[in-house]
This record gives sequence, structure tokens and C-alpha cells, in this order.
Amino acid sequence: MYKTIAVSNEKGGVAKTTTTISLGAALADLGRRVLLIDLDAQANLTLALGFEPAELEHTSSAVLLDNAPLLSALRQTEIPSLDLIPSNLRIETSEQFLPVRTHYASTLKRAIANAPNLPYDYILLDCPPSLGAVTQNALTAADLLLIPTQAEYFSAYALRNMMTLVRRIREEENPSLAYRILVTMLDNRNRTHRNIHEQLRATFGEGVFSTVIEMDTKLRESSIAGMPISRYKPGARGATQYHVLAQEVMEYVKETQNQQAA
Repeated sequence: MYKTIAVSNEKGGVAKTTTTISLGAALADLGRRVLLIDLDAQANLTLALGFEPAELEHTSSAVLLDNAPLLSALRQTEIPSLDLIPSNLRIETSEQFLPVRTHYASTLKRAIANAPNLPYDYILLDCPPSLGAVTQNALTAADLLLIPTQAEYFSAYALRNMMTLVRRIREEENPSLAYRILVTMLDNRNRTHRNIHEQLRATFGEGVFSTVIEMDTKLRESSIAGMPISRYKPGARGATQYHVLAQEVMEYVKETQNQQAA
């Protein structure tokens, strides 16, 4: 059985797409089959994997808006065991047309469930920087919400709205939704970063991943180069930290499965 992880934060610029592609590639390097689904109109995940969004006819918007089968939009990437459902600008119209439909928040969940024999261990959903209909679909479909968060005031403050949405999704659509906060772009030399990091751990406890992603220019360069950090600079600090994060995610999934089986 696959596990679905939504990567989301209302605030932009927190390494959301970098986390999606880097974590996905790290899981693939560890022998897992991974499907990435780009749900952002900016299509940065699609671009980062070497596809031109404007040239794509079948994308995630067709799945959400046209009830197209999930795998009709599938693209294989150059990375073994890592596949992509791309995005483009059309998905912006989902915010207008989805909410007028009955049970619209479960559209993506149904599409994933109806896809026959998905050969994946993990499905990662790269969400837009908003809490609208598309993000609600992602959280309804997800087993785990991963929230990349900078150790800065405005990024930490944005967690309030996300936690409100998590509570609503649990009440109305997905009672088993869990979340974990991932601190990204951390500068340990910065006292404010260290203080906010400590405050996040004090407030959310086990809801914060042990792994942190520190500042690393190679992560930004890898996105421009169109490849995950593990392919661009395997020895970079960012590559090592996302590899550790992948191991932590796998351990989390194993623990939750054991708890459910008990």
C-alpha cells in the first residue's frame, strides 16, 4: 500500500517544491517507488524535472476538472523509480470550478483510489501556496501533511491558518490526517532562527521532524539545473539532510503501520 504525503504551506518561499523533489528522489534512492503530483499553477516541480508546462496537454488539472484517470497524465522522469504527474496554468481554474461541485474536496482522493494497481510506495503532492480548493483536495487525499517552515516569524505565524485547515479537514473529510513540520532554510548562525526553531519544537513537540534542512545554495542550483539535489551534488549538505529526512519519513510510516496493526 502506498502512503500519500501532501507538501503544503500557505506561505511561499519555504522550500516546498524543493522538499517535494528532494524527498521524492531520496526515497527513490532508498529503493522506493515514488509518484510526484504537481498541483501548483507555477509548475515549478514540473519545470524542475525537465518538462515545459505550456507544452503539456494532460496534467493534474485534467484529473481535478475533467475526471481524467490519474495515470492518463503520467510522465516518467529521468530518475529511476520517480514518476510525475505535471501541472500547468490551467489548474488555477480549479479554485473557481471545484467548489461548486458536490464533495469537491475528495476529487483527488477518488482519482487516486480509482487508479488500478498503483505501483508506488509513496505519492507526494506539491501544493500551491494557498489554502483553497486544490490544497483541500490534497489534504483530504493525504495520510500525512508535511509542512515546510522557515525558522522566521512570518513563516511560523502562517502555521496558524494551516492548523485551522487541518482541524477542519479532520472534522469534515479526513479524520486520520496527520501532520509534521519540517524546518527548512535554517541558518544556525542566526540567533532568531535558533530561537524560533526552539519555539516550534516546544509548541509542536513530536509534530516537528527531527531532521532540519539548513541553508544550502546547492539546493537552489539543483532546481535551476533541472534535477534533484541527490543527482546534482550527491555530497552536498542538502542531499545528506534530505536523505536523512527520507529515512525519518520511512520510519514514521513503519511506526504508524505497526500501531494500526496492533
